[in-house]
Amino acid sequence: MSWWNEKNGAVHLHIRVAPRASRTEVAGTHGEALKIRLQAPPVDGAANEALIEFLAAALQVPRSTIRIERGHTGRNKEISIQGSAARIQPARLLS
Repeated sequence: MSWWNEKNGAVHLHIRVAPRASRTEVAGTHGEALKIRLQAPPVDGAANEALIEFLAAALQVPRSTIRIERGHTGRNKEISIQGSAARIQPARLLS
């Protein structure tokens, strides 16, 4: 899958966010990124917080293991999650 890879003890996700959506959900892929619609607006970090909360719940990992590496203020983000792909199972986001 091109929207995620595993390196250095972490899973890295390439995410394209769409803030101010009617609900928070995975909306498939967008090029080589996973598209996630977020209900939160892109104001004062609300969308970033909503993204971290959504990923933590969907992947059943602690929020503290998720970090935004790139794209804090943009729609395209690189997220790292500490742990192995076997434990995190990023493909669950598409099911």
